[in-house]
Amino acid sequence: MSEAGEINYEGIERLPLREFTEKAYLEYSMYVILDRALPYIGDGLKPVQRRIVYAMSELGLNATAKHKKSARTVGDVLGKFHPHGDSACYEAMVLMAQPFSYRYPLIDGQGNFGSMDDPKSFAAMRYTESRLSAYAQVLLSEVAQGTVEWVPNFDGTLDEPSILPSRLPNVLLNGTTGIAVGMATDIPPHNLNEVAAACIRLLEEPKATIKEICEHIKGPDYPTGAEIISGKEDLLNIYETGNGSVRMRAKWEHDGGEIVVTELPYQVSGAKLLEQVAAQMQAKKLPMVEDLRDESDHENPTRLVIIPRSNRINTQELMSHLFATTDLEKTYRVNLNMVGLNGRPQVKDLRTILKEWLAFRTETVRRRLQYRLDKVLARLHILDGLLIAYLNIDEVIRIIRTEDKPKAVLMKHFKITDLQAEAILELKLRHLAKLEEIKIRGEQQTLGEERDMLEQILKSKQRMKSLIKKEIITDAEKFGDERRSVIIERDVAKAIDATSLISSEPVTVVLSQKGWIRAAKGHDVDPTTLNYKSGDSYLASVQGKSNQVAVFMDSTGRAYSIQAHTLPSARGQGEPLTGRVNPPAGARFVGLMMGGNDSHYLIASDAGYGFIAQLGELYTKNKAGKAVLKPPKEAQVLAPGLIKNMETDRVAAITNQGRMLVTSAAELPILAKGKGIKIIGIPTARATSREEYLVGLTRISASGSLTVYAGKRHVTIKSSDLEHYMGERGRRGSKLPRGLQKVDRLETEDN
Repeated sequence: MSEAGEINYEGIERLPLREFTEKAYLEYSMYVILDRALPYIGDGLKPVQRRIVYAMSELGLNATAKHKKSARTVGDVLGKFHPHGDSACYEAMVLMAQPFSYRYPLIDGQGNFGSMDDPKSFAAMRYTESRLSAYAQVLLSEVAQGTVEWVPNFDGTLDEPSILPSRLPNVLLNGTTGIAVGMATDIPPHNLNEVAAACIRLLEEPKATIKEICEHIKGPDYPTGAEIISGKEDLLNIYETGNGSVRMRAKWEHDGGEIVVTELPYQVSGAKLLEQVAAQMQAKKLPMVEDLRDESDHENPTRLVIIPRSNRINTQELMSHLFATTDLEKTYRVNLNMVGLNGRPQVKDLRTILKEWLAFRTETVRRRLQYRLDKVLARLHILDGLLIAYLNIDEVIRIIRTEDKPKAVLMKHFKITDLQAEAILELKLRHLAKLEEIKIRGEQQTLGEERDMLEQILKSKQRMKSLIKKEIITDAEKFGDERRSVIIERDVAKAIDATSLISSEPVTVVLSQKGWIRAAKGHDVDPTTLNYKSGDSYLASVQGKSNQVAVFMDSTGRAYSIQAHTLPSARGQGEPLTGRVNPPAGARFVGLMMGGNDSHYLIASDAGYGFIAQLGELYTKNKAGKAVLKPPKEAQVLAPGLIKNMETDRVAAITNQGRMLVTSAAELPILAKGKGIKIIGIPTARATSREEYLVGLTRISASGSLTVYAGKRHVTIKSSDLEHYMGERGRRGSKLPRGLQKVDRLETEDN
């Protein structure tokens, strides 16, 4: 086996796999970066775009020519310059023809070139026709004037320009996006008048700062209009670093009580936008909107109508919600990454971009002037020879008629050059008239003046700057227009709270023994009479509003939250709660809570420990729930109970030994989670052995009564009689009357 990098007798080079893959990957990545994805700072084009524009110019498809089939152009591009897929080439061509994609389109398309709703809905290239736009001359007008380097095409049969001699910084005017290997570019479009003014400012003041340049370039200017709502500092930071983001917001207005959207952010589809709004309406998340309409037509490319449900709807709040939840407001990434004059990709700040482009433009103009000067000098040289011939016409004719090699004799006799002698020999007889001498002298004078002017400009930096400035102003006057994207700094849009979008209707949430849940409309529902599945029965219920959250407590002390309006109707048997939440294995649901965020609930275990929790502290989006109560070992979690008035309500605790303690609710702490504190005194040994535990825990109002049920017996203890059982929190309590030691359930009544 030969050494690495050596060629063996079969002519095969052997390389270690690591070296080969590294080299191949680097070559591929640099090819994608330089020849596919990133634009060149000079003309702002990627190679495929440059080749399309040049191929169209070679076909004579300028702005005044007749449109030709797009397939003809694509065929020329692929056959002569760009041997890649026809669909990718045609798509690049279509993009340059779409006025909603390019700020200053390079191609004038005829036929279906897509729409704002679906930019890729363009017709096949055999159906569309195209030609170059007038603006394309900014890139092409100087291509044949010695301004650029020419390189062989892919098969070496033709030459193509390596770049186009752009008269304006097209890299900023039209912008571009691209994804290469390990890097990407996102250059937004800008306004021609603003960019031209910035170039002139930098020509006149080479030390101008980015902040001073931004006095002219306010920000990007997208073809679809809309509003740029990013702050001035954010935009300045983008131009200083070359990175950042721009926020855009749709333009809208009132029209007879209706909301009409007239301009959309860049590359936002009106049809997709209406689908987003309609989806919210179907999900009942947008009750303030009654209807939507798309009234867009040829005269009004964007006219989306949103009809509020009534005149009382706050349209500003509604639109703020839509800005936050739909594509009516969109953020665009900015990454000013491009191939610089040194041939390397780099993220550049605004000043560097303009500086490099002006250097490119200066060199382009210098080459154009030098090319023209060379042509003028060559013509003057020929004219000098022709003038000698006219002044000595008889001698010239004699030499041509008599000499075998008249060219050499002419050169020797009149001391002229080979070019001059050749020009004399190629003269036609009709040009021997007397008037020709006058024409030659006139042309000499004109060309002499042009020569002097060109030499003066080439020798003077100031004259060169003045010429570049004049040309920029001329092009700006010809192709410039007003800004489309208005820059208005606005507050960040806020979505309306989901609960405030839901209609507030009275509901009764019902929980069964086996954990099935449902919600009935109204508060006059008897949950015990509802139909339950076989083997199942009523466990608990709570009354609330449809826009509130139902909180469920399981036997491990975890709480789970579900929006009440999403619960199934009580007309059926509901659905298992375990389909909405994920409780621990073996856990069962013991009760539920509902009300305002500041509602208070008594949460306790049958070991006699508990606390009061604020309902808002129990909400959670976690399907696994939120740990709220930590019961002592062997203790069971009791169903939570509502506390209506923390100051006047009392809490009655009854054990299975027939002891009852009534204490003030104000004595219990308000906690978010934990074990709680001792409500009634149960000896630890008895609680651990389950000899004594709480069987009832309920709230009693200041003037309310308590009914205790024990088997077939029950007794109602009035408010005044409850004083006998009153005591400080944590006491053992007093014995209930004989026969009521085994309590089944408790009922309270507010008087």
